[in-house]
Amino acid sequence: MRKIVSGLFISLDGVVEAPDQWHFPYFNEEMGNAVQSMMDGGEAMLLGRRTYEEFAAYWPTSTDDIAGRMNGTQKYVVSNTLTSAEWQNSTLVSGDVFKELARLKEQPGGKLGVTGSGTLVRSLLREGLLDELHLLVHPIVVGSGKRLFDDGPQVPLRLTDSQTFSTGVLYLTYERADS
Repeated sequence: MRKIVSGLFISLDGVVEAPDQWHFPYFNEEMGNAVQSMMDGGEAMLLGRRTYEEFAAYWPTSTDDIAGRMNGTQKYVVSNTLTSAEWQNSTLVSGDVFKELARLKEQPGGKLGVTGSGTLVRSLLREGLLDELHLLVHPIVVGSGKRLFDDGPQVPLRLTDSQTFSTGVLYLTYERADS
């Protein structure tokens, strides 16, 4: 059985939107190793529509070091508004997405890694489909932007690991408390 695992950059005030605007001053080798470890553990990516569109606009023509990996990895795109997913190795998940994702989890294989996609992460938590939540909490109050958590039901989590990086970033790993 597969696990769905999410990794997010998040500010102290819960903002996950546009980390490219506030995250880089805190990026160092420690964080790079943590991000690489999350990437190494995944067999496929699970992306929400907005993240998919941003990635699909950049990675197919990129010459960055990880472009081959990003383009070659299987991607599952969760959307009921897209009609196709043209980026290499992309499969559209639509309709009853939670039922489809539950079925995908039951298949043999490695972890499904969620990158970005805050709305998707929130939904997966609420529906009981997210197995691990990795948060890289940055010591900054961004002040505005989309936050990971909004009003909604309580979701009990259990801290399974924590690290403090020299930049003050906290790397926190959670699982559902009822799992």
